[in-house]
Amino acid sequence: MKDKTGKMSLTRKQFLSLAAITGAGAAMSGCSLSGGSSTGSGSTTTADTSVLDNKDTISLTVFSQTANFSGAQAGWSAALLKDKFNIELTIIPDVNGTFETRMQKGDLGDIVVFGDNGTDYKEAIDKGLLYDWEDEDLVKNYGPDIESYFSDSLEANRTISGDDKIHGIANYLTNKSGEHDMFSYEWGLRWDLYEQLGYPEIKDWDGLIDVLGKMKALCPTGDTGDSTYGLSIWPDWDGNMVMYVKALASGYYGYDELGFGLYDSSNGDFYDALEEDGPYLKALKFCNKMYRAGLLDPDSMTQTYDTMISKAQNGDVLFSLFNYAGTIAFNKDAHVAKNEWFAPKAPDDAHTIVYGLAPCGQTRIWSIGAKTQYPEKCMQLLNYLCSPTGAMGIWYGIKGLMWDYDDNKNTYFTDLGKTCYSDATTDMTGTTWTGESGTSYDLSGTFNDGLLQANNITWAPGADNPDSNGERFDEVFWKSTVADPKCDAESDWRDKTGANNTQEYLESTNFSVVAAANYAADEKDSELELKWSQVKTAICNGSWKAMYADDDASFESLVSDMRSTCSGYGYDDCVSWCKDQAEKRYGLQES
Repeated sequence: MKDKTGKMSLTRKQFLSLAAITGAGAAMSGCSLSGGSSTGSGSTTTADTSVLDNKDTISLTVFSQTANFSGAQAGWSAALLKDKFNIELTIIPDVNGTFETRMQKGDLGDIVVFGDNGTDYKEAIDKGLLYDWEDEDLVKNYGPDIESYFSDSLEANRTISGDDKIHGIANYLTNKSGEHDMFSYEWGLRWDLYEQLGYPEIKDWDGLIDVLGKMKALCPTGDTGDSTYGLSIWPDWDGNMVMYVKALASGYYGYDELGFGLYDSSNGDFYDALEEDGPYLKALKFCNKMYRAGLLDPDSMTQTYDTMISKAQNGDVLFSLFNYAGTIAFNKDAHVAKNEWFAPKAPDDAHTIVYGLAPCGQTRIWSIGAKTQYPEKCMQLLNYLCSPTGAMGIWYGIKGLMWDYDDNKNTYFTDLGKTCYSDATTDMTGTTWTGESGTSYDLSGTFNDGLLQANNITWAPGADNPDSNGERFDEVFWKSTVADPKCDAESDWRDKTGANNTQEYLESTNFSVVAAANYAADEKDSELELKWSQVKTAICNGSWKAMYADDDASFESLVSDMRSTCSGYGYDDCVSWCKDQAEKRYGLQES
């Protein structure tokens, strides 16, 4: 999914393509199958609890604002859900006004996934289109894992919903405070070239530019003979600001995006995008210096993400702020064989951003449509996805077939699972799996085809897995995945940093944890929405123009023009709203 925020809750295109929701192998613990009828807010349908005995096949629709797929769920997860719950899913994405159309019809579907907890979610509540999870003790009776692990998130949802009812549960969940998620802002570069240069100091923005210039001199072309560049970016994911510029500011200063600026969660300070010497303009200046040094891909303003990632995979890019366009894209067998290796090297002055985890979770919402005939069945499925076993399937597939625990509760991949995780296009056709029911299934399609296409997660990958021996959900922390270096360059990086992997290294550097809070942005009135839209366009257009300025004077002139244009559209009113939101967020965070 193209994440316009640049977060890896985010920053998500490759990492969360592997995190599209799936079911997985073991039984839902302690699930009550008692009868009774339930009705949701705005619903007059009496539930047929006989469906919980799995005798009849039940068809459920999943309307997901985050889905990139439309149609019947297929592949290995379809077999899993058929065996476990006797359900068949149809995924409906939110495209071309689908949400508005379904709202008008008064039926959002059986399971509903919201992209955030803002306007659409609250409108659905106001119109009575979402189920009340406490009606007839729905979550209590059919969501034991949800209640056991995520009672705080349920209460957070009650607050967000605004009607003193629980209508869903968030994503990126943990069952305890004090954890942070995986690092996805990694400051990755070509370590084999850095080694050849003798490990020069990278203190700040200018030090990075200097090193990347020397790397380009060592390696002027990539795998296919095209020119290399220090940085290649893309406009597809631009939002209120240019995504990559904003992300560079976030990654360097440890501030999170908020409206038209950056938010420091350590003290609640807000830095608007256009303030003199503010973090956004400093990051924009870095991009402009890269361009003037011949290190910024000249196609950056017009290319798509897909074009950029192809260049990264082909060795045309020497640096990436993000893991999915750096280590994940580059460190393939062909490069390893040539002792070419991407690895993180954060500037000394950077405070790499990482997102804190909290029991309230993040902003995407799992919910149940008020018009469903099968609320208990929906809750049964959601509860399973919120169990540790179900959450493991989000990334790794069917328990026992693709991954499992050893006698000491340490997690490991099977041979098939290791292959599928390293290459999601692995064809599973011809693989046979026997489910808990004893039924044998011939799987089909690729591993990627079988991922449940709702494209949302439950537990956070950086959270501790309660079923394991103290390991996190993310495979990088499993004892079984700590392997020997794949090449001399990786061995050298480990020797220099004292770390076995990216996460260990970044834990040893300066980093800033963005504190989680049960925060949802306030709605804007129609007048402010108009101003916001115009300012957003002006900032993005103006930033790209300034990025390609030929000298300092031209850069400053273009920034000045951008300020004037934004001011005429009502920038000050937009910033005032942002500052109010920063104050609200900080207050919720502290409480």
